[in-house]
Amino acid sequence: MQMFVSLQPVMALIAGILILIMPRLLNYIVAIYLIIVGILGLTHGRF
Repeated sequence: MQMFVSLQPVMALIAGILILIMPRLLNYIVAIYLIIVGILGLTHGRF
């Protein structure tokens, strides 16, 4: 879980930069982010 907490700001920064460069990616970035957060939430960060 600790690793997941430190990854969130990095993921948000990368997503923000990509959205600024290519605004059409917004839907895909949000969808991928939500899927990752959902999977990690259901598995409590353990794979």
